[in-house]
Amino acid sequence: MKLSDYYYELPDDLIAQKPLLDRSSSRLMVIHRDTGNIEHRTFKDIIDYFKKGDCLVLNDSKVLPARLIGEGKNKSKIEFLLLKRIDKDRWETLSKPGKRAKIHAEFSFGERLKCKVLDITDEGNRIIEFYYDGIFEEILDELGEMPLPPYIYEKLEDKDRYQTVYAKEKGSSAAPTAGLHFTEEILQKIKEKGVEIAFLTLHVGLGTFRPVKVKNIEEHHMHSEFYNLTKEEALKINKCKENGGRVIAVGTTSCRTLETIAMGGNIVPRSGWTDIFIYEGFKFKIVDGLITNFHIPESTLIMLVSSFYNREGILSAYREAVNLKYRFFSFGDCMYIE
Repeated sequence: MKLSDYYYELPDDLIAQKPLLDRSSSRLMVIHRDTGNIEHRTFKDIIDYFKKGDCLVLNDSKVLPARLIGEGKNKSKIEFLLLKRIDKDRWETLSKPGKRAKIHAEFSFGERLKCKVLDITDEGNRIIEFYYDGIFEEILDELGEMPLPPYIYEKLEDKDRYQTVYAKEKGSSAAPTAGLHFTEEILQKIKEKGVEIAFLTLHVGLGTFRPVKVKNIEEHHMHSEFYNLTKEEALKINKCKENGGRVIAVGTTSCRTLETIAMGGNIVPRSGWTDIFIYEGFKFKIVDGLITNFHIPESTLIMLVSSFYNREGILSAYREAVNLKYRFFSFGDCMYIE
């Protein structure tokens, strides 16, 4: 399959730069896989598409304020983006400009936080160790900025708007953005319909924005991300399937985690690293419905969504969304495929 098969034209002015005032007021495109019909609704209407006995699966990962601006001994500015925690104080990071982050170089982020470059990975990422007085997480909350995607240029005034209302487990470098549309009120109404809500954790890495550089997509290697599913949440999902209910995943992150675990058979409590690459031809074992945002052309995310329906159907829906001026990407509008 060719990378160019997943391209579509998108005007820059349709890339949402800010979240809406009301999370749930975003537009909702509903695709019915059995008929191919498309509906245009508001996200508040998502409640209408749930049935008693369904299970809604949410990714409760919380975004770290992982962007740190520091300076070296000569007062030159440098930016570190925290990618992966290796142990208590050592992190794999992305640095900019990289030429300043040489091995043994030291940087400070105000008076309370300093770091030293220990190593450089084959990909050019820096392994750094932090030195500080106090609790690292509290210092990071104070000094760090949200690592917004590269296509968002406007400053985010409220850090909480790049978090879901149910975010709990700290560890992501990017938000599981399909969940940004949910409010506590909508989740309560979904529960009142007799829908079970289950949580899993997948810490989203910045590799989610890494462009596919191969012409044949089957040669692309996915980045790996840490996931966790507890026994209690696994039981909820299995009970739903056993009783004939539908498992509806919120976001590609929840979908990838469920299908990773299902590769071993049933849904069981499990944690580990996944680099699953879902594209056309993939056989879904668990996910029956998918709530997702509109994704970047030629990205692994649009490939996953295409595999859940079909490529022509998704690209046609995207063209319709462009014509109707839907808002795209992280702070954009939403799609539900059932």
